[in-house]
Amino acid sequence: MKVLVMYVNEFSYTPAEKNLEEAESVVNGAAIPEAILAFIQVEEEDEMKDLKSREKKLVNHLKWTARKNSCKRVILHSFAHLSESKASVDFTKSLFDEAEKRLKNADFETFQTPFGYFLDLKIDAPGYSLARIWASL
Repeated sequence: MKVLVMYVNEFSYTPAEKNLEEAESVVNGAAIPEAILAFIQVEEEDEMKDLKSREKKLVNHLKWTARKNSCKRVILHSFAHLSESKASVDFTKSLFDEAEKRLKNADFETFQTPFGYFLDLKIDAPGYSLARIWASL
């Protein structure tokens, strides 16, 4: 799994194009202030491991990043451009859903961008060291 995390002053998106036929219909976008934005690519090799272990590894990384940025809001965004390897849609979505549950149980306000869509994005991110962190988990 590859993860690029950014602290953002504000993040907003608008659905542009549905690229996964079975995805729920989404019309409206959203704007989220002061959050950790995680661009996540789940890889094929992640499916060979236990879903819970992958979810725990991801959540621990996101919680660490959030603490370093004094933030309690996390955005999960599927981003299949960090690696050539891709996990199945079902595994990826399950991992996102489980990570969201774990983060909410730890008192984080958590969001997922619409799964199965290309989105128009607006990102306002400050330029300091821990505002951007890349990891291979």
